Formats: sequence, structure tokens, C-alpha cells
Amino acid sequence: MNIQAKVPAQGGTAQVGRGMVGLVVTLFFAWGFVTVLNDPLIAKLKGLFALNYAEAMLTQFAFFLGYFVVSAPAGAIIGRFGYVRSIALGLAIMAAGYLGFAPAARAASFPGFLLALFFVAGGITILQVAANPYIAVLGSTETSHSRLTLAQAFNSFGTFVGPFVGSLFILQNGVASPNFSDPVALAAARVQEAEIVQRPFLVLAGILVLFAALFWTLRNAPGPRADAHSPNPFRRDLLTKPRLMFGVACIFVYVGAEVSIGSGLTNYLMQPSVLGTQAAQLGARAAAFLGRANAFNAAQVAGMLVSVYWGLAMVGRFIGSFALARVTPGKVLAFNALVACALALTSGLSLGVVAAVAVLAVGLANSIMFPTIFTLALEGLGDETPNGSALLCMAIVGGAIVPVIYGTTADHVGLAHALIVPMICYLVIATYGLKTARGLAN
Repeated sequence: MNIQAKVPAQGGTAQVGRGMVGLVVTLFFAWGFVTVLNDPLIAKLKGLFALNYAEAMLTQFAFFLGYFVVSAPAGAIIGRFGYVRSIALGLAIMAAGYLGFAPAARAASFPGFLLALFFVAGGITILQVAANPYIAVLGSTETSHSRLTLAQAFNSFGTFVGPFVGSLFILQNGVASPNFSDPVALAAARVQEAEIVQRPFLVLAGILVLFAALFWTLRNAPGPRADAHSPNPFRRDLLTKPRLMFGVACIFVYVGAEVSIGSGLTNYLMQPSVLGTQAAQLGARAAAFLGRANAFNAAQVAGMLVSVYWGLAMVGRFIGSFALARVTPGKVLAFNALVACALALTSGLSLGVVAAVAVLAVGLANSIMFPTIFTLALEGLGDETPNGSALLCMAIVGGAIVPVIYGTTADHVGLAHALIVPMICYLVIATYGLKTARGLAN
């Protein structure tokens, strides 16, 4: 998902070099890549610190809480410092968050990792609120949609590549909990594993520092200026609009459902009732095909398959754009939500490959939901569109709340039956789609 922001009209004809457009497009890839690294990280931290599912989902709680807390001040930051300086600031905060993995690893501290992820998410939020409108005004108004589409495609590509690369490094030693009765030996084992986990993130921190420095050197480059207007989403007349407020609820449950499934996928696919030993066999075959001496372990294979979930969402956006041009958006939204619900139900009641394929295919159904809910909720708001947009962005906090509910449910009834949580979310979204198709008014 991407946070949207108001596009200032005065920048529509600003002429800048193509190099800046390329740099901003790269940012879209970067935050897509970074966001989905949480999926293999959750599986690793769960085993490393012997967490239950609810505790493991606090990883997403900390991350998406950062979105919620920073969304409102991000607009003020951009209005005060401008697009390029704000992008540099967001990158620097992300880098600082990942550098925080080092002390968290040395102390083998789960709360330390959570605090670091909170800062990463805060940086991403500033980045998104700045980059979305900035790329729209980096050139002529006539080509703004093509630039935004290109950027979103790179963002989706980042979410596709991220789990594969992340699993390769983060899950190289599997997800089993260290088994030592001696507290000293257990602590030492956790530190050793945590230091392995931190390495790819420290590399990312270094890359982000370089990008932050690059954007800082370009801070005085000619280009569009940011709008200093700060939205006020808590106006009484706005909070009483049923179409908008139902849309806010749907963004909340959609992000929660999408994140819940993605976060639990590695552990879900590794279950004996799903892929189990087949995951290890796939790892051996993949390694042989690539000429690799050591086979990929089951955790790595399961984590890499999470890329299929996000990759199908990327493919679905192209299919969805075709369908949305020909069918009422509310009907398309309701159809996709019901398909997602049916796939989750099928997976939860099935075994083996059928269960795996069904849950991964939910990604395809997810593809058009966020942008469709967003646009349906904003219809008819006129001058209040920026305030409605800000309210919808705040609803992304569903990615913090719903996964904890999903994890708590999984602790009591298992991961398969816990899919009832995203199923309920999709039923809410389907209802919204049908109501807007029938003319739910503002």
C-alpha cells in the first residue's frame, strides 16, 4: 500500500531532469522492498525469542504504528522543508532505524528490534507522503499519470523481490528456537543468531545513507515546491459521511488482512499439514538447479514462496486496471473480496499443495482493493478530498491491530483456523463494494 498526499497544482509544469524522476522511482522500489522484509523477519524473530504468534505479530504492530504516528506530522514536515529535504530526512530516519538493529542484536532484545522497526516505518511514512505527490509534479501534467503508474509498478516489483532476497539471508539458519537449558548458553546463542539477522539490514542502512546524502546534495535543485497546507481530517462534517467512513473502516481491515496473511505465510507454509517436508525437498531441487552446493532449508523455501503472494498482487493490478475500466468499481471490489474470502476458506479447510496454492492466490485477489477502496471513499468530497485522504491514510494502522488479533487467534486455534480473521475483513470489504455499486452516498 502507498500513502497518498495532496498534489500541489502549482508544480504541474515544472521541468526537471529525468535523473530526478529515476531517483524517485527507485525510492518506490526501495520502500516496497523494505516493507515486505518484515515477513521473513517475523518468522525468524518468533523462533529466535520463542514467541507465540500474538507476540510475533507485535513486529507489525510496531511497524504500522509508525505509519499512524508519523502520517499527520509528515505533511507539516514537507510543507516546512520541501520535497527533496524531506525525502533525505525520511531516508536518514530509515537508515537510523536499521542501524538500531545492531544494539538490539548485541543485547538479543526483541523490544529493541521493535523500536528500530518503529523508526524505519516513520522514515518510510515521510518518504511516501513526499514522494507520491513529488513524482506527480516532476514534469508536465499530461504525463503525471504515466509517471505515477511507472513508480507504482516499481513499488510492486519491490514487494515481489523483497521476500525472496530477505528469506535467503534472514532465514539461512532456519527458524528453530535455540535449545539450551542453561540461560547463559541460551543468551549467547540468541546473540549469535541475532547478529546474523542484522547483517542484511546494516547493508540496507548503508545504502539508505548513500541515498540520503545524494538527495541532500540535490536539495537546491530546481523543481516544484511543496504545498504548506496541512489537512485537518477530523472535521465533524467529514466524520459523518457514511461513504468515506465506511471506506476508512475498509482500509483498516484490508491492510490488516493483507499484512496478517503475509506475516504468517512462512510459518503457515512450513506446517506439516501444508508443505512440511515438501518445502525441504523443493529447497534441494532449487539448489541443484542453481548449481548451489547447499540446499535451501525449509524456512528459506517457505519465505521465498511469500514472493508469489506479493507477485500475484503485482500481476493482479494489470488485470484489475483492465476490469475497472469496463465494470463498476464497487462490483469489482466486491468480487475480489469474495474471492479472497473463498480462497482463505479453501486454504484453511485443505491440506498440502491445495492449501498452499489457495492462500498464495489471495494475493491476486488483494491486488485492486487498496486503490479501489481509496478512490471510492473519496468520490464526491470535492475540496475536502485532502482531508478525506489523510483520514484514509491513518486507517493503515489496521496493519498494526488486525495482525495481533490474527496472531492471538492462531495461538488458540492454529494458523489454518485463524484465517477466519482475514475472511471477516474481506466480507466487510465485499459489503462496501456492493453498497457503493448501489449508490452509497456521501
